[in-house]
Amino acid sequence: MSTEGSEHSDRKKYEFRKVIEDLKNFEGSGTQLVTIYVPDDRQVSDVVAHVTQEHSEAANIKSKQTRTNVQDALTSIKDRLRYFDTYPPDNGIVLFSGAVDSGGGQTEMVTKVLESPPQPVESFRYHCDSDFLTEPLEEMLADQGLYGLVVLDRREANVGWLKGKRIEPVKSASSLVPGKQRKGGQSAQRFARLRLEAIDNFYQEVAGMANDLFVPKRHDIEGILVGGPSPTKEEFLDGEYLHHEIQDSVIGKFDVSYTDESGLRELVDNAEDALADAEVMKDKREMETFFEELNAGNLATYGFDETRRNLVMGSVETLLISEDLRKDVVSYECEECGTTDREVLDRRTSTPEHTCSDCGATVDADATTREDAIEHLIEIAEQRGTETKFISTDFEKGEQLYDAFGGFAGILRYSTGV
Repeated sequence: MSTEGSEHSDRKKYEFRKVIEDLKNFEGSGTQLVTIYVPDDRQVSDVVAHVTQEHSEAANIKSKQTRTNVQDALTSIKDRLRYFDTYPPDNGIVLFSGAVDSGGGQTEMVTKVLESPPQPVESFRYHCDSDFLTEPLEEMLADQGLYGLVVLDRREANVGWLKGKRIEPVKSASSLVPGKQRKGGQSAQRFARLRLEAIDNFYQEVAGMANDLFVPKRHDIEGILVGGPSPTKEEFLDGEYLHHEIQDSVIGKFDVSYTDESGLRELVDNAEDALADAEVMKDKREMETFFEELNAGNLATYGFDETRRNLVMGSVETLLISEDLRKDVVSYECEECGTTDREVLDRRTSTPEHTCSDCGATVDADATTREDAIEHLIEIAEQRGTETKFISTDFEKGEQLYDAFGGFAGILRYSTGV
C-alpha cells in the first residue's frame, strides 16, 4: 500500500471513529432515530423508494411528536441521497438521521452521512430505534489480524487473542501436577506414572480451552502462537492435544518466562518475526525508532507545538499520534499585534480567555478558531508528504507516547533544533 493510501486510510478511520463516538452518545425519545446501511451494488433510486415508503408508513405512528420526528429524519435522508449517482461510492454509504435529546426537554435534528467505510457494507439495512445502529461500522473499524495465543508450563496456562494491536486474555487454568519430589511410601514408578497422568490431564484441559476459543474462529485466524519453557511447549505440541485444524495453524513456538497474563504479552514480544506484519509490531518498531532518536540522536520531536513547527518546516518523516487522543487546538489571533498563539484542550472543555504571549493583550473569543488537533496536524502532514501513524496504547512505549509526550511526536528527516 502506498504511503498516501495508508495515510488516507488512517485519517478516514480516525474520522469515522470520531463520528461513531458522537453517534453513540445520542439518544432519541422513542423509536425515532433512523439508520440506513446501503451496499455499493444497491441502486440509489431503490433506496429513495424504500425511504419514501417508510415515510408513508410513518403516518400511522400514534404519537404526533414521534411521527413528525421520524418523517423529518426520512426527509433529511432522502435529501442527502440526491447527491449520489446511480450507485453509492465504493463500499457503500451509511446514513444516520433523527431528533436527538439536547437537554432541557429540547431536541436537535442530526444527520450524518458516512461514505466509503473501510470495509464493504454487506447488505441493505433499515433501522429505526431510540439509538443509532453503529455496531456494524464499529466491526469494520476493528483492528485487523487475528492470532490465537497459548502460554503454558506444568503449573498454569493462559489462552487469549491478539486482535490487531490488542492483546486480550480470555481463559486460564491451574494444574494439579505434583512436584518432582514424591511423598513417602510411594514407589518411584507409581509416582512417575501418576505425575505423567496429571501432566496429560492438564495438557488436555489446556487444549480444551484453546479448542473452545479458537475452533469457532478457525477460518478467521491468521495463526496460533504457543509459548512456554522447554520442554513443556514441545510436549504439548508434539502430543497433538489441539484440534487438528488449530494444530495446523501454529506458526511458531517461543520461550517465555511467565505463563500468567503477562506471559501473553511476552509471547507477542518474542514472536516478532512471526508477527512481522501484525499491527502491534508496526507500532512497536515506530516507537523504538522514535526512542532511539530521542535518546541517542537528534531526529525526534514531541509535544503539539514542537511537532507542529517541524511539520510546517517539512522536516517530519513520520507523524506519530496516540490512538486514544481526543484533543482540540484553539488558535488565538491577537488583534493588537497579529500574533497567533495555540493551546491544546480536552475536547469536552470550553474555550478559555487568553492573553497574547507577545503583547499581553486579552484576545477576544471572536478572534479564536477551534478545531480537532489531530486533523489540524494531519492536514499539514499531507501537504508536506509526511506519513501519519496512529499508535496503540496497548504496549508500554505506546502508553508513554500518550502519557509522557502528550500523544504527539515525530521522527524527523533532518535535525532542526526544534
